[in-house]
Amino acid sequence: MQLSIAIDMDETIADPIKKAREWYYRDFGKTFTTEELHGKSLTDILPAEHKLKIREYLNTPGFFRDIDVFPHAQEVLEELNKKYKLFIVSAAMEFPTSLKDKYDWLQDNFPFLSWKQFCFCGDKSIVQTDIMIDDLTRNFAHFKGKPYLYSGHHNIHAEGFERILDWQDAVAKLL
Repeated sequence: MQLSIAIDMDETIADPIKKAREWYYRDFGKTFTTEELHGKSLTDILPAEHKLKIREYLNTPGFFRDIDVFPHAQEVLEELNKKYKLFIVSAAMEFPTSLKDKYDWLQDNFPFLSWKQFCFCGDKSIVQTDIMIDDLTRNFAHFKGKPYLYSGHHNIHAEGFERILDWQDAVAKLL
């Protein structure tokens, strides 16, 4: 029997934070260093008067349409798709305007996946695959399978989870 695997979208295969940082620079002329982001989310380091700005960006129609793909995600997911019953799982309902953008982005960047492999939800506690790769530990709270924490600046201090450092590391662990 083929094992199933759920793979998160944002900050796992897609880089919305890079685009949010670019828009923030466009609007406020400020960039953030890797050191400033270490162990924090982007909103953690914003001035109080700009805390809602990132949420505004993420709710902008078209924001998610052309974000960057993480290095090697395309070729690794293509190989994972041959070995596992693969699903892309995104809590997209948090940003309802993102649904069409995310669907189109997946179609463009992962053409080997079928629309039947996309799961846009609100609460990932419904996900019960054999394996899940996600950047947020909260999504593992009710997960019964094998969790892998995809490493990011915001979760660097999280403990108790086996990590996937990048998509090359995923090859070593899952293929």
